[in-house]
This record gives sequence, C-alpha cells and structure tokens, in this order.
Amino acid sequence: MSYADIYQNGEYLQTNPTWHVEESPFKAKDIISLLERNHVSPRLIFEVGCGAGEVLKQLQDRMGDHCEFWGYEISPQPYNLSRSRETERLDFELADLTKEDGVHADLLLILDVVEHLEDYFAFLRAIRGRSNYKVFHFPLDLSAQAVIRKNGVMKRRVDHAHIHYFTKEIALQGLIDTGYQIIDHFYAARSNKIGPRLIQKVFRVPRSVLFAVNQDFAVRVLGGYSLFVLAK
Repeated sequence: MSYADIYQNGEYLQTNPTWHVEESPFKAKDIISLLERNHVSPRLIFEVGCGAGEVLKQLQDRMGDHCEFWGYEISPQPYNLSRSRETERLDFELADLTKEDGVHADLLLILDVVEHLEDYFAFLRAIRGRSNYKVFHFPLDLSAQAVIRKNGVMKRRVDHAHIHYFTKEIALQGLIDTGYQIIDHFYAARSNKIGPRLIQKVFRVPRSVLFAVNQDFAVRVLGGYSLFVLAK
C-alpha cells in the first residue's frame, strides 16, 4: 500500500475527523497578511489539496467580491465535506490539478500538502506553471526538542501521515531546487495558536520568549512553528 491510499479509503479521515478545519482561520489570516505586504492582489485563486475547503471559505469571506476561488481535492471524504461551502464564487472539484488541462490561476495555495507526498519534487515541478504566484505552508516538524524526544517526530507520521520533515532551510531549498523564486516568507506560531496537547501548552511561554529574542534559533531548538512562503 502506498501512503496515497489512506486519503482514498477513509483511513486518514478516521484519524483526523475534522480534516484540520480548526486551523483554517489562522491560515487565512496569515495568507492575507502575506499577500498584502507584498502587494499581490489575485482575482482567481486555486487551492490544491484543499481538504474540507474551509481555508477558501475563510478567504472568500475576507477578500473582495472580485475574487473567485476553486478548490481541488483528490480524496472523496473531504471533498464531500467541502460541498456545503460552495457559493457563487467558490467551487470545488474532485480532481488532481496536475492532470487538469488549460487551467491557470493568479494564485495557487499549497497548504500542508508537500509533507504527505512520496515524490514531492515531481509534484512541485508539475504545479509550478499553474499560477503566477504560489503560497506554501510547511509544518516545521524538525527541531532539537522533537528529535530528542523518542516519539517527537514519529508522532507526526502516525497521527498526520507526514512522510517528509522540514526545517525552514530544507523547505526553501526544495522550492529553489524545483525552479521557484522565493519572494517572501515568515514563521507562524502554529502550536501556540491551536496546539491542544499538554507538551504544546507547556512550551508556549518559552517558545514565545525565545522567539522574541531570536526567531530562527527558537524554531530550531523548541519547534512549534510553521512556515508560510510566497513564491513565483
């Protein structure tokens, strides 16, 4: 069995019954911040691996009426969840965007997708021509404290089927190696915002204090952050 099978047979939904919709508000807010500070004003926005579609729904609610949104998902379970979010400006397709002919957007969102793919280099090359701009979101699973703890990294594979693990440098270099131009990037305090587990709560204060002193060092040592990237 390949890892891709768990998104087709319902296994991933059993482990993650919300399909991470609770993360959508902070992702939408940070995407808008990233676009505004780089003066990017897309009219047609795609998301590949859109899940239940809540990020696009949040963006539609926060962006102007001139924007149109399309979500692409290969897993039938979250696609069925997304249908209730459809509007005149928001549509969803049960389809692989890399295999769709003649579709091109101003902006493509690739949020928490790359870490799930067996050959993510091939995927990054396949979607590069699908839009003018891209916004990526990478979980930064690799940190000193995560590696030291016995199950610090493996829990990501067991719970969320992450099969690749990133630092900021690994994520950015992967994009450069597959032909992307990095425009901007910043850290998001994912665990501090939504982390429900005890260890995430324990680390909130030291993470915030150390992050205020040295962002890169805090993320490398204590983890708990993710990375947003704007690229062309």
